Amino acid sequence: MTTRAEIAAIIDHTLLKPEATGEQVAALIAQGAELGVYSVCVSPNQLPVQVPQGLHVATVCGFPSGAHATSVKAAEAADSVAKGAQEVDMVVNLKLVKEHDFDGVEADIRAVKEAVGQALLKVIIESAALTDEEIVAVCRASERAGADFVKTSTGFHPAGGASVHAVELMRATVGDRLGVKASGGIRDAATAVAMVKAGASRLGVSSTAAILEGLEA
Repeated sequence: MTTRAEIAAIIDHTLLKPEATGEQVAALIAQGAELGVYSVCVSPNQLPVQVPQGLHVATVCGFPSGAHATSVKAAEAADSVAKGAQEVDMVVNLKLVKEHDFDGVEADIRAVKEAVGQALLKVIIESAALTDEEIVAVCRASERAGADFVKTSTGFHPAGGASVHAVELMRATVGDRLGVKASGGIRDAATAVAMVKAGASRLGVSSTAAILEGLEA
């Protein structure tokens, strides 16, 4: 999976800057449709959005810290789905991860999964801030809670974004049962391809055009 079309088909074309305007989101959607991406990922305050047929709508929940009450995350996710989001990327409760309260992590995720119904749920684990053991444990908690994907990063944490090592570890943990989304710091074709080879089945990027320009048709 290294051609332009193959990579485009697994990209969540993303704009999560809090100052983003409706006009900028409309441009994101137009560009995403032109480039053939899988989805556009926007903040909840941008919903609902109109997209061409075949282009999916994703949003975020508890973003970017994850330090929200579970009830607030669930309500936010449910509201986003009601406004047309087909996929929700929630940020894990990092306090509970660092305290190794993985039952609590699972409960937080499960509440959001129940709130989104049939929509797809991705769990952002902020892998750069975790040890390998914590990455494995939070991936397992995500799977137990019914998540559809585990995702490396918000792209906003000072610890950094996606790494090949984290993606490999996440894929090894969840096998083929869940998707793995690499996100954060992926700005060129070589990095995107490396993430896919490591096991990523979805990429969250804002530099989509630049990445695809570096790939053969």
